[in-house]
Amino acid sequence: MTLETQSTIMAFGGSQGVYRHLSAETKTDMSFAVFVPPHEEGVKLPVIWYLSGLTCTHANVMEKGEYRRACAELGLIFVAPDTSPRGDNVPDDDGYDFGQGAGFYVDAIRHPWAANFRMRSYIEQELPQIIAAHFPADMSRQGIMGHSMGGHGALTIGLRHPDTYKSISAFAPIVSPINCPWGQKALSGYIGDDPVLWREYDACALIADGARTGALLVDQGTADNFLADQLKPELLTAACRDAGIDLTLNMRDGYDHSYYFISTFMAEHLRWHAARL
Repeated sequence: MTLETQSTIMAFGGSQGVYRHLSAETKTDMSFAVFVPPHEEGVKLPVIWYLSGLTCTHANVMEKGEYRRACAELGLIFVAPDTSPRGDNVPDDDGYDFGQGAGFYVDAIRHPWAANFRMRSYIEQELPQIIAAHFPADMSRQGIMGHSMGGHGALTIGLRHPDTYKSISAFAPIVSPINCPWGQKALSGYIGDDPVLWREYDACALIADGARTGALLVDQGTADNFLADQLKPELLTAACRDAGIDLTLNMRDGYDHSYYFISTFMAEHLRWHAARL
């Protein structure tokens, strides 16, 4: 596997890079961003995964997320993958909420999506091997976070692998794709019409089916125009209450769904992860 460095730039004493490789899972070139904080030679550092939302690439959080100062102070490697496979030969859809830019962190099984849309396996298996091989990463200390569709990805991946991800947080996550229009469109399109198969891609369903983690941190803006119809944090509150999971849900008065919201509370989330890693 050849890793191509597309760019590197110094920030807060560390290195912000963008990298590209040919993915065996998606059968496409995949780009991702990594910030490595200043550190002594030979030291292995904990890793925070950040999964982005609909229409985003690695660039959105890299340019707007304001995570580097906190990562440099806390000694955290920050990894930001893309949200889906891309390319002229990759299937797409006219809607912003399906196809390229909307991989939903699932392994698709329906044609024509199954050949390339394998973001679950890419994030859970392939990319961690690359990070371990090319960066000073301590893979025994990993946390995962995300925004919106990426919040859904962080919750579900973290809940499926509690021994791998020691900390899980999210900004305005889609907590139950089974119960919202975005999720129903994505899961039926990628997975099919059997709702039983959807449950492993729904945080609330995973918790109801026995998935457990020590604690969850979620921030949600009260002025988010997707709050009532798509995000529904009250469903996660109920699931965690019934399962005895320690959920901290911060309802942030006046904040919307944008990176103005995310960047405001990014350092707080990173400190929460660092305390657990």
